[in-house]
Amino acid sequence: MKMRVAGRRSLTADIEEFTLEPADGAALPSAAPGDHVTVETPSGAMRRYSLVHPSDAPETYVLAIKREAASRGGSASMHDAAVVGTILNVDAPENAFPLGEGHAALLIAGGIGITPIYAMAQSLSAQGRAFRLIYCTRDAAGTAYADDLRALCGDRLTLHHDGGDPERLFEFWDVLGEPTDAQVYCCGPTPLMEEVRGMTGHWPEGHVHFEDFKPVDVVRADDHAFAVVLQRSGITVEVPADRTILEALRDAGHKTVSSCESGTCGTCKCGLIEGEADHRDMVLMDEEKAGKIMVCVSRAKGDHLVLDL
Repeated sequence: MKMRVAGRRSLTADIEEFTLEPADGAALPSAAPGDHVTVETPSGAMRRYSLVHPSDAPETYVLAIKREAASRGGSASMHDAAVVGTILNVDAPENAFPLGEGHAALLIAGGIGITPIYAMAQSLSAQGRAFRLIYCTRDAAGTAYADDLRALCGDRLTLHHDGGDPERLFEFWDVLGEPTDAQVYCCGPTPLMEEVRGMTGHWPEGHVHFEDFKPVDVVRADDHAFAVVLQRSGITVEVPADRTILEALRDAGHKTVSSCESGTCGTCKCGLIEGEADHRDMVLMDEEKAGKIMVCVSRAKGDHLVLDL
């Protein structure tokens, strides 16, 4: 879908809210709690962002995007270049973090992980269902939607600020030590989700749900630079140690096709003609790995690869 940035506002010093409207005035697909959309950011990077407001008949989609300190071209591009009037390519909503029906819910969010959790809280409140929301951030100034959540949740909201001190983390055992009839929905940074995961191992299977858009490390500390030869044109592109093949191709002005950019969808699969690949995706079958590669996450084990591009 072609969507226009209809408005934007700063929620915190590093979180910006974007309101997107259909550029052609067409009706938008419904937005369920936990839905996300894939956005082609102004830099060309494809990124997934949760929808903030659920609706059966939305007129706009609202995203809240944090500028990541180590942005690889997605969040920084949105903050710097997605001004009001910018046209973006946006895929229809998908959901890998659905809110179940009927049961009570314990919602846990950390930082920008509040986006799908806020949508769930709105839906639960509208349905009159029992829920509690625990929202952990570094400080009050960095807490997006704090006033909206207080108005929506009342005493069902717990805000916790740790000041970045591990010794001041929320004591989750107080709420997770004894399993209840509620189901748990958690989204946030890896340490928070690992803490919750570790404390819910004794909960019934299927009662604890996590949202994580980072299934693989696309760049690692021990990665090295290498060259990629594009077989069809004979052009060689250098891939720095801190960039993916896909990013290096894009930086060099070569048109690329991608979607998830996390090794999970298969859109960027291409032929591997020569060289040994360091496969990091979650898509290729073992028998495919000798002749295929996912350029969004995988790399070369040696000094070069020859690709069917």
